[in-house]
Amino acid sequence: MFGCADVSRAPRGEVVGQMIETARLILRPWREDDRGAFAAIINTPAMMADFGGVKDRAGIDRLFDKRIDDQARNGHSFWAVELHSGEIVGSVGIRVAHDYPGLPVEGMRELGWRIAEAHWGTGLAHEAAKAAINWGWANIDTPFLAAWTTAGNTRSWGLMERLGMTRRVDLDCRDPDGSCPDDNLIVYTMDRPQ
Repeated sequence: MFGCADVSRAPRGEVVGQMIETARLILRPWREDDRGAFAAIINTPAMMADFGGVKDRAGIDRLFDKRIDDQARNGHSFWAVELHSGEIVGSVGIRVAHDYPGLPVEGMRELGWRIAEAHWGTGLAHEAAKAAINWGWANIDTPFLAAWTTAGNTRSWGLMERLGMTRRVDLDCRDPDGSCPDDNLIVYTMDRPQ
């Protein structure tokens, strides 16, 4: 596991101290003092439209706690995404999907992203996801990465395709907690490069 380091001295795209720096972004583990920013970005009607709608504070706190727990358990998670200015603009990374018992995606390394509405269409999700993918291949022993969403979330599965992921109808399943509007999850995967 990496130690802490000053990311401002890191070359672009290099992982330093459990942080990843790209041309515009820094991906890093969430900290307790990020809880308010997480809630403000994630818990909006547009952001939560494909996740069952806006949650109460306890629901968003549970989601934030999952990010902290994933990091502690696995050494990676859906990390905080900051602009170089320090503004937190989303959550992107890789987590172990340990909360899908009995479904084909259980235990997979899940690539995921949520970028604040104000930054939709700017390429930040693509930039951050590519950085997370590169980090994953360098640091996680897995033959593939997977991502899933609802069929109606065209922005998300469109990004999966732009990232080079392939639709896996054989892995499609139903949302385990029923929070997705149509409960059907479509799955994409990406094999480790040879």
